[in-house]
Order: sequence, then C-alpha cells, then structure tokens
Amino acid sequence: MTQSIRIGIVGYGNLGRGVETAIAKNPDMTLIGVFTRRDPDSVETLSATTPVYSMSQLSEFQDTIDVMILCGGSKDDLPQQTPELAKMFNTVDSFDTHARIPEFYAAVDAQASAHQKTALISAGWDPGMFSINRLLGEALLPDGETYTFWGKGLSQGHSDAVRRVEGVKAGVQYTIPSPEAIEQVRSGSRPSLTTRQKHTRECFVVLKEGASQEQVEQTIKTMPDYFADYDTTVNFIDEVTLAKEHNAMPHGGFVIRSGNTSDAHTQVIEYSLQLNDNPGFTSSVLVAYARAVYRLNQQGQYGAKTVFDVAPGLLSPKTPEQLRKELL
Repeated sequence: MTQSIRIGIVGYGNLGRGVETAIAKNPDMTLIGVFTRRDPDSVETLSATTPVYSMSQLSEFQDTIDVMILCGGSKDDLPQQTPELAKMFNTVDSFDTHARIPEFYAAVDAQASAHQKTALISAGWDPGMFSINRLLGEALLPDGETYTFWGKGLSQGHSDAVRRVEGVKAGVQYTIPSPEAIEQVRSGSRPSLTTRQKHTRECFVVLKEGASQEQVEQTIKTMPDYFADYDTTVNFIDEVTLAKEHNAMPHGGFVIRSGNTSDAHTQVIEYSLQLNDNPGFTSSVLVAYARAVYRLNQQGQYGAKTVFDVAPGLLSPKTPEQLRKELL
C-alpha cells in the first residue's frame, strides 16, 4: 500500500477548516496537526482528534510532515511565512495578489531551492484553475482574446484586506460581474473592456468605536491591487446585520476565450465555477496540489512551482494506468 501523505496546516481560519475537511475526503492523506499563532488550547478544530500546536513548534515536525498547507492571508501572512517555511517543509499556498506573484515566486524559489524543498504557490481557483484555463485558451486559440469574470461572490482575499484597514472591526467584500459585459464576450465579438466595465466591488463594513467613516472609506477605495481600479461601494452596517446577512461565502466566475481558427469560424471556450463555499473549494484545490508537491519532491524537482508546472495526473490519487483507462 502506498504510504499516506502526511499533511500539516498553518493557520486555522475558514481556509484552514476547509483543508481539515478536504483531507478527510482523501484516503491517501493523514493530517498531522494544525499550527497556530493563537494559544493552541483556544483553537477548536472540526475534529476533536486533530492536534493543535503552536507556530513555535514547527521546527520539531520537519521529519514528520511531508507537505505543509499554508492558510494565511495574502496581504501580510504569506509573503513572510511561505519563504520562511519553505526552508523546512514542502509547501502549498493560495497567494492571490496577482500583481505581486513574480516577486513572491522569486522569494519562495530562493529558499525552497536552497533547501531542496518543493513549494507550490498561488493554488486555488484564481489564481489556479482559472490560470490554467487562461493558458489553455491562449494556446488553443492564438488568434483571440481572453476574458475573466469573477463573482458574484465574497472574496476572501479582498475581505481580509478590508478587515486589516485601520478603524475596521469586521467586514466583507463582494465582487460583481457585469452581465452586459459577459454577454458581449460570449457573442464572440471580442469587445475592448476596461477593468471598471467588467466588475464592481461592494464592501460591507463594521467600524470600530471612534473610527472615521470617511477615512476608512477613502482607504479602502484607494487601496492598490485591490480596489483602486474598480468602482467600489462601501456600506457601513452593524455587527448584527453582518452576522445575519453576510455569513455565507459563495463565489465563482468565468474564463472565456473568444478566437478565430479561420476568417469564417469564431470559436468560444468557456470554463465556469459556481461555488456555494469559496474556502471549501479553494481548500480542495490546495489538498490536491499537496499530493502533486509530494510527488514532485520525491522526483527531486525542487524550488517554487506554479499550477503551470504540474501535470494534471499528479493531482489524482489514481495511477497513470487507471487514468488512461478511466478518463482518457
């Protein structure tokens, strides 16, 4: 029997809980434990049998964890954590600040390569599954245009960025695609659309006592990489309303490639996701890529990797023979 892949989780928020659930659905994996900055005794995991450890204990597990799945935020946690932990572990993360991926990759690659570890960055559905479908669309239809739409849904990364704004007690952010823009793209007409024409962003924020509503709104709307390029609405609400009306985490979206294989023939490729639970799906992607990272490291493929570097077969628990027989 194949050895079980031993997994660790760093961070235990929505994503960490999702990873715990996803590992239970993969019989070839074993969860060794959750690592947290909080007091371990204060963390209640979904399974009573899941051990919880302090982040200060990470170095003690270098020989007992095959892949560490990092579940922190992209704004402040992962830029520091992934390069540091890639010295000790094979890692998978969901870093999703698109504009900073090249520099993040370089920082992680330097440490992972030097310590013969394999570090898969920016896994999830975007970046991740959507990235793969953008690549496929461009490769298959070189004469064309690619369009990505997100939502309507609650964005974990953008909501995290909102909550880190000074004066914000709690908050969420929704990304809303333009139906008119989507239909234009599906028609094959290859419209030229600005960032603002494709999406709007809507925030629901609970202020800390004494915080300036105007200052918080301005900080959010002008935040680079997150809100500055979009028409953003900031709504201020109370905690009761937030808990009652904004406790679900739906999301999804579309990647559409419109192109021509000849002057007479327009082709449209579309990949879509409808997610009832955004962190739950992202977690499932992270866990599948943890399997691939384990296999790549066993092959001696060290350094930082992205979803573009991973053959699809490495994600599956099935053997190559099974895949050829059942899915090809």
